[in-house]
Formats: sequence, structure tokens, C-alpha cells
Amino acid sequence: MKNIFTLSAAVLCVINLMAQTESPDTIATQELHEVVIQAPKVIRKADMDVYHPSQNAVEASKNGMQLLNNLMIPSLSVNDALGTIQAAGESVQVRINGREASVDQVRSLLPGTIKRVEWMDNPGLRYGGANYVLNFIVANPTVGGSFQGQARPALNQAWGFYMADVKLNNGRSQWELYASCKLTEDVKIYRDYTETFTYPDGTSLTRNETPRGGCLNNSLPYYFASYNYVKPDTTVFVAQFTNQQHLDNKTEYNGLLSLSNGTDDILLTERFGDKGNYPSLSLYLQQHLPRRQMLVVDFNASMYIGRSWSDYLEQQPGATSYLTDIHTNIKDRNQAYAIEADYIKNWSKSRFTAGASYKANRNRSQYENLGGEIFHQRQDKVYFFAEYFQRFGKWTATAGIGAQYTDFYFRESARGNHSWSARPQAIVTYSLNQNHNFRINFTSWQSAPSLAETNPVPQQLDGFQWRVGNQNLKTANSYMLTLRYGFNLPRVSGSFGIRAFTSPNAITPLLRWEDDRLITTYENSRGLQNLSFFLYPQVEVLPDWIMLSGGVQYRMERMRGTGYNLHNNAWSGNVDLQVMHWGFILSGQYVRAQHDLWGEKISWGENISIIDLAYNWKDWQFSAGMIMPFGKYDQGSKLLSRWNTNEQHMRLDMRMPYISVSYNVQWGRQKRGVRKLVNADAKTDASTAGGR
Repeated sequence: MKNIFTLSAAVLCVINLMAQTESPDTIATQELHEVVIQAPKVIRKADMDVYHPSQNAVEASKNGMQLLNNLMIPSLSVNDALGTIQAAGESVQVRINGREASVDQVRSLLPGTIKRVEWMDNPGLRYGGANYVLNFIVANPTVGGSFQGQARPALNQAWGFYMADVKLNNGRSQWELYASCKLTEDVKIYRDYTETFTYPDGTSLTRNETPRGGCLNNSLPYYFASYNYVKPDTTVFVAQFTNQQHLDNKTEYNGLLSLSNGTDDILLTERFGDKGNYPSLSLYLQQHLPRRQMLVVDFNASMYIGRSWSDYLEQQPGATSYLTDIHTNIKDRNQAYAIEADYIKNWSKSRFTAGASYKANRNRSQYENLGGEIFHQRQDKVYFFAEYFQRFGKWTATAGIGAQYTDFYFRESARGNHSWSARPQAIVTYSLNQNHNFRINFTSWQSAPSLAETNPVPQQLDGFQWRVGNQNLKTANSYMLTLRYGFNLPRVSGSFGIRAFTSPNAITPLLRWEDDRLITTYENSRGLQNLSFFLYPQVEVLPDWIMLSGGVQYRMERMRGTGYNLHNNAWSGNVDLQVMHWGFILSGQYVRAQHDLWGEKISWGENISIIDLAYNWKDWQFSAGMIMPFGKYDQGSKLLSRWNTNEQHMRLDMRMPYISVSYNVQWGRQKRGVRKLVNADAKTDASTAGGR
């Protein structure tokens, strides 16, 4: 009778779990006497997919990035070696307890403190127009602390990653210090480049660049210090200071230039880069109120103090003077301030959220190559939104509306621009059961013109190409509709669907001739439209031994602007393989980058492959691997303008073997961690000097 009763209780528990449309946030495993019932690895909610790390994944990881990689989320491309997190070739907004964070801050997380990972491929209005959001829910120890470190040097080049992090806990308080450095020094690169200029009279000139070498420097020290105070269900306070340094970010290409008009070979040197600091301060307060209400306030301030520069030189072999000698030096002192306040009210089956934010950018750029000419730009944004969520049995619905006011002012020209934009959003989800759901989502957002796009100071790029901003640009609107089906089958889970996107007044480059100069400026185009089909599966080839995940996407695009109507069809995808046993972890990854049409240019990112073999021993992890064990590194673009057609490929020897050593040790008990629900965006702008 006892066994029958126990089995009956287990069956009733399973039926109850399958009938729920909203799964509990914190329960991954339920135990009834000797019967253990494992919840699905993926819990599909109305507005997100929730992943609970398995014990194997936690034990095989020494930091947050390694754990994220071991979760094998199908739609994500996670590269711990390069420090990137992408989805469908686009950036992912990363958050820790609801607070926007960097990849370095994810690395500082202790795997054992990560309770779950929330994946949102159609985030709500409070996420500020992000395409994707990844949120780590973390609990912190109450006493003691932790230390973790990692070193990953390449064996054949001055490339690598190094980090150290320490956390100290005392009751409701936690202090943290983190420092890292991404090392890239004198990595050899070269460029394949060819272009044809067509003049208004119909004549043309073709220039071919034969590579003669080059180098890349991009070492980035990063550090932060933070303090948080947590009184559960009452008050949360967080203060954090961060700084990222660009020591000497430089790219240099050397080539031999030949012209179709018979001009002798010309020695070409093109260099560009930047150097400076990005300090920032963040203050956050979350206060719980009676009757399941909450008030959240976030303040951010940041600065950019630095300079960007470019050199473009053309010289006949053996000559002492230059045919073309162009130098651009821009000194920036830019500031940004932002504050956001949200009110949240919860009921048993519904939720109401309303918020307001204000962001101010104050940019000052001094052109040292133009006698110290100074350019000031002021930018103000005000944003209001309200969003309501309701559950109806197996159906859930979220609807909201936002409004953004954007204002620009340029001191030197006494010109400005302002606009109001609406931001509607709606999500409807039907959950057949815990293993199958359907979701339709409509979202919208706005993109304000950047500092480089509005800067009126002409910049010379080469012998006859120039770039100048447009102060008449208006804020661009974007709209996206997604239909997705999510499934959990025995040993297979994932999602597939279709996504439609349009930006009817996208801000894009515009080329035109002025006398003998080819000018690149910017316009509000006639718009971009694309349609994407995607499939992202995860397969347990052998449970707890071999996992396979990845995805494929096919995109059809159309872009229209002044004088052009272009189309682009391309597919992209990624595949990840992981084998775990006896403390060893063998990982492999291949990424085919998306080819994106924007304006009159098709651009593609990095096609990357990587293999890695790691071994865990106590608090240590030792690994060895290789970046680009097969394939050819290629990052570039193709310009399809009627005035200038060009194609460039950046090549570098990325076939880099490396070793890695990770260590972490921790002590203390667990408590509820900080969960930041909003984030005020205060990112500073920076000028861009030269560069074709």
C-alpha cells in the first residue's frame, strides 16, 4: 500500500505540473519519499524560457560564462574564449538579477550561485528596445567570500584573457572587486580590397589593393568595484563604479595600390584607432511596498575621455613626399546621465508596470587637425511606458504602450531637431502544456542618430572621399512581429518560427558627388524590411554525456533609399557539441555569420570555429584548445552604391592554440540575491575618425 500511495502521489504531481501554465520560479526538482521527479530543463513561460542549471553543468564550470556555455541554449552562440554572446548574429543584452551587465560581470559569477537563467527573445517595454535579453538570477553568500581567477594565453601570438575577482560578504552586505584584461598586441592582419568609382559623367576608375601586411592592437583592461545591501522583501541597494580603458586600440593596413588609368603602383598605409577611458557610476534602489507593490529607481552616469585618430598615406615607391597625406585627430570629452523610476503592482494572475526615464548626453569634440575647432552636441531623451500582463487559463497576454521624446541641439550651428514617437507592444501566448507553447509578439523601438551621424565637421577619408554628418536626421522607428513555437520532446527541445521586421525611416549612409569629391553623409532612408525563418534545437544525444545544440536562420531583406532598391538573401547558423564524462569536457563550436544589408552595404561578421578540452580537479579547471582549427577567418563588407562598388575582406591568422587555467574557491551560506528590475541607460558616445 505504501508503494502504491507513493506512486499515486508522484503521478498526481506530474499531472499537476503539466497543467500549470506558469511554472514556479524556484523549484527545479521535487522529491516525494524515494521517488524523484525532474522538471524539464526548459520551462516555457508566457514571456521567457527558463533554464535551471543541472548539477553536472555547475560542477563543470568555474565562472558564469562557462556555465552559460554548458547550458547549451540553442539560439545562443556563446564563445568564452572571445568573450562574446550573440543570438542570430545580433547582440544580446545581458542582465544579472535584472540589472544590465557586461560579459566581464557574467564571468565574475560563481556557478553555484546561479539559480536559473531567463532567456527572452521578445523582451518587454522596460528593456529599452533590446532584441534579446539574457537574465541571470543569482543568490549571494551571507558570510565569508570567494575568489576566482583565470588565465588564457595563446601559444603563438600576444593574445589572451586574464581575470581575478574577490567577493566579501557580511550579513546583508557584499563587496566585490574585479579586474580583467583582454590582450591583443601586434596581431598580424591584412586586407583584400578592390573598389570602382563611377563619376556622374559615366566614366569610372578601379583601384585594387594588394596586401603588404598590417597589425592589430586591442588590449582592453576592465575593472569594477561594487557594494550591495539586501534586506529580503524590503530594500535592495546597489552601488557600482566601473572603468574600461582603451590603451592603444589600433588597426593598420599596408598595401600596394594599382589604378585602372595606368598609374604606377602606389604604397598605401591606412591606420586608425582610439585611446581613452570609459568610467561610470551606477546607483540602484528597490523598495517593496504593502499590497505587493514595488518602487524601483536607477541612476547611471558615465564619461568618455579620450581621442580617436586616423592616418591615410599614399606614396610613390622611392619618393620622399606623399601623394596623399591625411591626418584626423579628435579629442572627446563626453558625458551621459540617466535616471529611471518604475512602479510595479502584482496580483495573483496579473501585473501592472509603469515607468519613466530621462537620459542626457553632452558631447564635446575638438578637432586638433583643424586648428582646435570644437563641436558641441546636446541630446535629451524622455521615455514613458505602461504595460499590463494577464493570465487566462492556458492563455496569457501582455499589452503596453510607450512614448519617447527626443531632442537634439548643436551649439555651433544653433540648429536642432525634436520628435515624439510611440512604442506599442503586445504578446499573446498559448500553452498547450508545459512542453508546448505558441507565442505571437509585436514590438517596436526607436533609434536616435549617433554622434558620428550628426557631426557636421567634414572628415577626409582618402584622396577624394569625405564624410560629413547630417544635422537634419530624425529618430528612426523599428517594428517587429514574431511567431514562435516552443517544444520539449524526449531528449529534444527547441523552437522554430518566423520573424518580420521593418524600419521605414532607418538612418543609413548616403553617397553623393560634390565636384570631384565623393561625400558620404546620412539620411532617413525609405526603409528596411526583412523576413526570417529560424529553427533552434537542442538534442541530448546521450543524456548527461553528449549534448548537441545550435540553430539555422534564413533571412530575406529589402533596403530602399535615395537612388537604390537592393535585395539580399542569406542564411546563418551555429552548431555546438559538448561531451562530458569523468571530469573531462570536450567542446566544439562553429558559427556562420549573418550577412546583413544596411543602406547600400552588405556586411558580415566573424565565421568562427573552436575546439576545447577541459578537465576539472577540485577547485581547478585546466583546458587546452584552438581557435579556427578549420576554416578561414573572414570579416568584411560589400558596397553596392552606383557611385562606389567595393568589397573588402579583413584576414588574420586566427589559428591560435591556447591553454587556460581557472580557479575558484568560495565559502558561506546562501541567501536571496539582488534582483535589479530596471536599468537606466547612460552610455556615452564617441567620435569616429576616418576609416574607409
